[in-house]
Amino acid sequence: MSDANAELWPWIVIAGLGVYHGINPAMGWLFAVALGLHRKSGRVVLLSLAPIALGHAASVAAVLAALLMLGLAVDRVIFARLAAGLLIGWAAWHALYGHRRRPLVGMQTGLLGLLLWSFVTATAHGAGLMLVPALLPLCGSTLPASQLTTDAAVPLALAALGVHTGAMLAAIGVMSIAVYRCVDLEFLRYWINFDLVWIVTLAACGLMLLV
Repeated sequence: MSDANAELWPWIVIAGLGVYHGINPAMGWLFAVALGLHRKSGRVVLLSLAPIALGHAASVAAVLAALLMLGLAVDRVIFARLAAGLLIGWAAWHALYGHRRRPLVGMQTGLLGLLLWSFVTATAHGAGLMLVPALLPLCGSTLPASQLTTDAAVPLALAALGVHTGAMLAAIGVMSIAVYRCVDLEFLRYWINFDLVWIVTLAACGLMLLV
């Protein structure tokens, strides 16, 4: 793989995870559609996207900030193994106990409730942790192993946050408008099990750090 491809692939993964998070109904579009249908307004569907995106971005930013601070004190190899263990452990927790969680807010919550719900849901699902396997190669390509969190690492993390959030917002926007205008919500009875997909993705991200 050429150097250009090696630098491009992490960004593709970061954007791809954003699209994946956006398609998942648990990350927001289902709530946006429900709120729009309840208030009989497509404008409400669009307005709902802002608090959903902000809550998700705040959660991911908090996780990335914590990981960057941890990287100041821990060697990059040890840091990668710790992150891998956390991802795999989080996947195991979701497999055993994740289905027992009660919703934080109802389907007819307001915009502030959506913001809070989005933040808590993204944090509980480990959305920010999934970016670690893609971020480590980016940081490693520009920084010595001992300087993972200095100078260039912070702008890279912010850029990754922007790319991820933008891709997620685009996916949620497309799903929300399409379902609100064209699709009956009854189709969700045949929707794929995103909880299972999420567990597999968390575990796969952890295994990527160990390879």
